[in-house]
Amino acid sequence: MAEQILIVGATLLDSRGKPAAGLAPGTSNPAQIRVTRGGTARNVAENLGRLGANVRLISAVGDDLIGRRLASQTAECGVNTELVQIVEGENTGAYIAVLEENGALSVALDDVRVLRHITPGYLDRNRSFFKKADMVMMDGSLTPDSMATVVRLCAKYGKPLCADPSSARLAYKLRPFLDQLHLVVPNEGEAAELCEVDFDGHDPEASLDLARCLVGKGVSNVVVTLSNFGLDYATTSETGYIPANYTEMVDSTGTGDAVTAVFIGALFIHGL
Repeated sequence: MAEQILIVGATLLDSRGKPAAGLAPGTSNPAQIRVTRGGTARNVAENLGRLGANVRLISAVGDDLIGRRLASQTAECGVNTELVQIVEGENTGAYIAVLEENGALSVALDDVRVLRHITPGYLDRNRSFFKKADMVMMDGSLTPDSMATVVRLCAKYGKPLCADPSSARLAYKLRPFLDQLHLVVPNEGEAAELCEVDFDGHDPEASLDLARCLVGKGVSNVVVTLSNFGLDYATTSETGYIPANYTEMVDSTGTGDAVTAVFIGALFIHGL
């Protein structure tokens, strides 16, 4: 797999808590708690690296044990991490997810302040890697100015650009660039934010309308993930629904990032 894929965005420490017997507010709940590597961009990069892709990550972590460990573990998965900044005086970003008993997300918190060091200047100084790439992917953790720089560099060098919003509260930052995206992979809530409509709960038919909406706004390929209901997709020539195929949901965290990696691999590695 000689194609070079450049990924720009978050590297985070993920903490997840899954209650043993439901969530009771205002008190401590017995739970299974896991800590692992995360961040949308980093997760996509790792999945692609494990698939054998030639992938490079632009990100930022704090000059601390956690950040250095995340960078080294990501490199061990086949990702080139030479452009991951280790920033003195900063804490590595973090994500905390509280899950429902069935593994679905209840609520989450994230701290991505260190990602402000992925500045337009830093991206411009490393523009040669955009020129060398066969495709570029960014996530919603970037500042609007840095997103604009990624879009500009991709346009300058004629590179297809993919995006994952990362969360519904970050999705709005992608709206100005939708007509520049070759692929976007939001979940239902993120897709509703991108289309500036209300999200009324899981509904494959309504989400297919959201996918069509995003194609209408200029995105070439849209995949809307539907949690444990599967996914909808739309292009300029076709639409469809793929139901989920699983026996038990264990943990939904990071599943959308894996889907993003699969579709990037299908489009740019295998040429589907």
